[in-house]
Amino acid sequence: MSENENLGQTEQELDSADTQETEAAATKASKSESVKKNKDAKKDAPKKPGFFARTGRWLRELKSEMKKVSWLTIPEILKRTGIVLLCVLAVGVCIWIFDELAHSIIDALFNLFS
Repeated sequence: MSENENLGQTEQELDSADTQETEAAATKASKSESVKKNKDAKKDAPKKPGFFARTGRWLRELKSEMKKVSWLTIPEILKRTGIVLLCVLAVGVCIWIFDELAHSIIDALFNLFS
């Protein structure tokens, strides 16, 4: 390579380094501007309602939703409660039977080997 070619390459390398530094500075400046804009946006944003305002709103919405619920009549409640109690009793009896069966099998095995 000749001296002129070496100088040309060196100048190109310097130009590309300067371009990269300029781009980095521009990116940094734009980031700082966007941070400032975000801070200003937070200041301008409407504030969240207070605790009591939010609680009052929640209670009003709760009341309107509770009006939409279809409530059971007393006979329906008694009928369904009876069904639940019978199912619980049936499952309890099944568990008791299997427990007694397992207990008697285990006792028989212990007596067989002792």
